[in-house]
Amino acid sequence: MADNSSPYFKTSVVNDYLDIINMPNIPQSNNDEYYTIEGKYNRRPDLLANELYGSSRLWWVFIKRNMNLIEDPISDFKAGLTIRIPNQSSLTGIRN
Repeated sequence: MADNSSPYFKTSVVNDYLDIINMPNIPQSNNDEYYTIEGKYNRRPDLLANELYGSSRLWWVFIKRNMNLIEDPISDFKAGLTIRIPNQSSLTGIRN
């Protein structure tokens, strides 16, 4: 069974290779919060995802919501950067 929490869940396969990534949509919400990345999460979006959502596999939601701030999901996820955090209801249908 496919893991719908993966950022590659909606990406098609062409000739046994993944096509260009087609990330699930996460609608913006007035309930989103602003969060300043703490030192313990520096370059570790997986740890923050695990803390907030109970799954390290949802690391990519921060990148998807903050594409204007985060180009590289590891190097740009730095302590002191303020990002938007999607709330739990925004992830309905993405989580297992």
